[in-house]
Amino acid sequence: MKIYIFSFESTSACKTYFCRKETNSVVRFTFFFTPFLICILLGCFIINPVQAQSLQTNSQTDSTKPAAKPDKKRIWLVAGVHAAVWTGTYIALNKAWYADYPKEKFHFFNDLKEWNQMDKAGHIWTAYQLGRLSGSTWQWAGLPENKAIWLGGASALAFQSVIEIQDGFSAEWGFSWWDMAANLTGASAYVAQQLGWKEQRIQIKMGYWPYDYPDDLLYRRDELFGSGSLERILKDYNSQTYWISGNLHSLIPGSKIPRWLNLSLGYSSDLMLGAVNNTWEDSEGNTVDRTDIARVRRFYLSFDVDLTKINTRSKFLRSVFYALNAFKIPAPALEFNSTGKFSFHAIHQ
Repeated sequence: MKIYIFSFESTSACKTYFCRKETNSVVRFTFFFTPFLICILLGCFIINPVQAQSLQTNSQTDSTKPAAKPDKKRIWLVAGVHAAVWTGTYIALNKAWYADYPKEKFHFFNDLKEWNQMDKAGHIWTAYQLGRLSGSTWQWAGLPENKAIWLGGASALAFQSVIEIQDGFSAEWGFSWWDMAANLTGASAYVAQQLGWKEQRIQIKMGYWPYDYPDDLLYRRDELFGSGSLERILKDYNSQTYWISGNLHSLIPGSKIPRWLNLSLGYSSDLMLGAVNNTWEDSEGNTVDRTDIARVRRFYLSFDVDLTKINTRSKFLRSVFYALNAFKIPAPALEFNSTGKFSFHAIHQ
């Protein structure tokens, strides 16, 4: 949520047009994001997260408790869900998306400069959260802790790789090493902390609040990011913020800081009307140049809440908190942006 108290840059108006390539680049990110939402909303309510097991009852019949030893039925269930998500994503992408574009030999594509790297932040966040969820399900199935952690990270990376490999055979795009590097960073962030600390002291979170586009930029927004609210949550880089959220109590052993209090560093960028710059072609092939509209990078310092550190004996609430912990809690924030200005936000997500 963005409520500006002072130092808000004004923007100029522009006429809006459709650009297929840039729209496609944004839509492809939806296929990373959507399965994560499905998994996090369904999986966390079916399987109670391992991170909350210290609050569980001692009942051995509790189906939400991690198994004391490998449970074949649970292992097959977890493996089946992973395979279904992986296969379903591959088929859906191939039939609903890649089938519309010609195939060619496997090739590479350098997209590092696109969207001010907001898409790379999205890759990191998705891989991290998928690893966190996947690792918990493998632990629930009773696998040894380290094995479950490695499988969680590998599962997240494998899922992300489906899209990159298909990109590599599409004439429209190509395999992006930068995307894979971001995927590896997110999965590794989960694995390294869980192996080293047995918990996630530094979490990767996402925030979203609809960007307040000028009236005559609304058509361009809709063409790039969709006309529906849910669609824009998945696609609109101008409205997203990605955060590194550190738990102060865990990072400062022996402190009296509340266990749930986090300090967060955030990054966002806005008024991006094209992948690399604010120029595009209209439906008649005419070039539209709106480079007079600045693409601003913003960096934030804010507080956050680690919802998994809130004590409750309710299994339902623990599952809700686990799922919602993928997203930053709105809080006051200090901003420094690429124009050299500081701003204070009374509330920001």
